[in-house]
Amino acid sequence: MLQHLGELRRRVFFCVIALLVGSAVSFFFFEQIIEILVQPARDLEVGPGGQLIYTEVTELLTTAIKVSFVGGLILASPVILYQVVMFVAPGLTGREKRYLFGSMPAVILAFSGGLAFGYYVLTPPALHFLLTFGDDVAVPLIRVSNIVNLMIRLLFWMGLAFETPLVMYLLASLGIVTAQSLSRFRRYWVVVAFIMAAMITPTVDPVNQALVAGPLLVLYEVGILLARVAGSSRRKSRAISSV
Repeated sequence: MLQHLGELRRRVFFCVIALLVGSAVSFFFFEQIIEILVQPARDLEVGPGGQLIYTEVTELLTTAIKVSFVGGLILASPVILYQVVMFVAPGLTGREKRYLFGSMPAVILAFSGGLAFGYYVLTPPALHFLLTFGDDVAVPLIRVSNIVNLMIRLLFWMGLAFETPLVMYLLASLGIVTAQSLSRFRRYWVVVAFIMAAMITPTVDPVNQALVAGPLLVLYEVGILLARVAGSSRRKSRAISSV
């Protein structure tokens, strides 16, 4: 038990060090990171000169710290993921270890795909709706903390949503779910997808919510196909082992 706790302490220590180093690097480039996050809003050229503002003395500093932490978390994610996998690996079977280690690159790629979709596809129409709605009534003055928080939330949840097919594949590979059970859940997933879209998008219009719900539905179908592949591989492995 003490050895297990010591191993956990060592893994957590490496994760913290990686997070601190990543955050320090991100803080050095926080201006460039903020500029990337707010670029979709600048492209709309709303407000006086498209300039960002802050209304509290500590607002810009706290925003820079938040951006640095999130950037550090992204930079440290391969190290953190590796430490988590290595901590749980001794309790897994050889087959489970292969699935776990093999999925690590796919996890990073899927999350990156979600970030790209959120940034280039979802964000522009959502910001256009928010910043041009009622523009004859008032002029938007965009607070830097508000737009950064909005972008981080959107990108994070879209990155997480793109992990759906991979999670379904892993569950099917481990025999926890099957493609048939996932197919039966499809009708409920439609409702879940639109609920998640309403939570992710900052707007209430159906167009932007459909932009999120649509990919979620497609990702679920991809997950069902991957679950069928996993189920077929699992049956072949059982047939070979029984011979």
